Amino acid sequence: MEENIEKRICVEQLAIEDLISKLPEVLLSQILSYLPTKDIVRTSVLSKRWKSVWLLIPGLDLDSSEFPHYDTFVDFMNEFLFFSREENPCLHKLKLSIQKNENDPSCVTLWTDCVARGKLQHLDVEFGGRVMEREFWEMMPLSLYICKTLLHLRLYRVLLGNFDQSVDSLPSLKSMCLEENVYSNEASLESLISSCRVLEDLTIVKIDDNVRDRGNSGLVIDAPRLKYLTFNNDQSKSKTISNLGSLVKVTILGPIKISRVVGCTEQQMAHKFLTGISRVRYLIVSEDMMEVISSYLKEDSLPQFGNLSYLKASVWLSSFDFLDILPKLLESCPNLKSIVLETTCIVDRTKATVERRVSSVPECLLSSLEFVEIKNRISVDDGALEVARYFVENSVNLQKVVLRLASSFLRRGNQAVLKDILELPRRSSMCQIEVFNALNGHALCFRKNKITGRVFLDYFDVAESYYGAIVS
Repeated sequence: MEENIEKRICVEQLAIEDLISKLPEVLLSQILSYLPTKDIVRTSVLSKRWKSVWLLIPGLDLDSSEFPHYDTFVDFMNEFLFFSREENPCLHKLKLSIQKNENDPSCVTLWTDCVARGKLQHLDVEFGGRVMEREFWEMMPLSLYICKTLLHLRLYRVLLGNFDQSVDSLPSLKSMCLEENVYSNEASLESLISSCRVLEDLTIVKIDDNVRDRGNSGLVIDAPRLKYLTFNNDQSKSKTISNLGSLVKVTILGPIKISRVVGCTEQQMAHKFLTGISRVRYLIVSEDMMEVISSYLKEDSLPQFGNLSYLKASVWLSSFDFLDILPKLLESCPNLKSIVLETTCIVDRTKATVERRVSSVPECLLSSLEFVEIKNRISVDDGALEVARYFVENSVNLQKVVLRLASSFLRRGNQAVLKDILELPRRSSMCQIEVFNALNGHALCFRKNKITGRVFLDYFDVAESYYGAIVS
């Protein structure tokens, strides 16, 4: 009986395998494209029928470090692209992670040229791992700049040369991420960006010396359909944002440089940049950018960010008086709904100083602000409490204030301070105050019942997953 059952199961499995094998090659290759590359290649040993099916897949994700030798990786890529060019000119997606040594051959430029002449839609080329020396990086071919089908492009540690600026480069490109690449000059970079007329998402990650011919080191971004713009460690002296009426979100990470250039002061350059991004709805800025804003506010008011709904700022408060610039910052955001402050080294402020500032309340505190989060993971002091106090005492429609305090907060015996936080007088009757504290690998949340006045403690086992769950 058992033997008959096993035979039946075996026959059924063979029948299923036969049914799969009878599917059209186009459908089989599409199914395979959802598997890891290693598993895709392994299907070639199933039968003669499957020997070349994997070569028809529309997407390929390869890491040279997963091959026993770099020469093996090169042979594999050459064979795949040769077959693809002859039999399957519709390779839609290619991701290459390159890690090579001094004597390894340079083939990436040729491979990129090959796929760019087809119907490529997604391209991701990365030189990482031990490939730190630039002599190992490779130049992107000119054919890449005129690929009519490319939708998404990511280039990491590659060389980008000059190209014909009269050509409508990458006419279909919607997303471009340029990370730590080397450019022939700033003009070449901005021409590349500006010629992508349907570009919606742009990320620029720079290193200090990634431009061979700096000139005035200015960067002009003109992309009318751009929605998402990210700067990371950008060292261009000037950044001019123009014709960006569709801009939704701007993220500025790491150090950023806005300097004096010929004909313009540093204040004027900052004004141009801030005006260029003033239509955004979401703004995330680094400590360095906050220092730029602080210096600007000492001489002038910020441009109006009338659409801004969400602001996240990292603040190093020992370098400037944040409590003095906070009202000025908020005055430029009349429709702000949420603000998240990641603070480090808050300096003490006296209550008298705070009371003097409260006499003028920004518009957003009287109408739109609903959520405030203050993260302070290194230390906590009276400065953090005064920032929270400022929002709680002056915001008419505030619904929630979240304080995420350093892990040492409770260990230092700050129960009295905790009580002061939870009992802050609230202008909004809807306002809830929650205090989170990470302790011994757990998350503690303190809340006060508005009716009974009792303080409740919630205890979470998974600290880090909950620690940042309020706003992503």
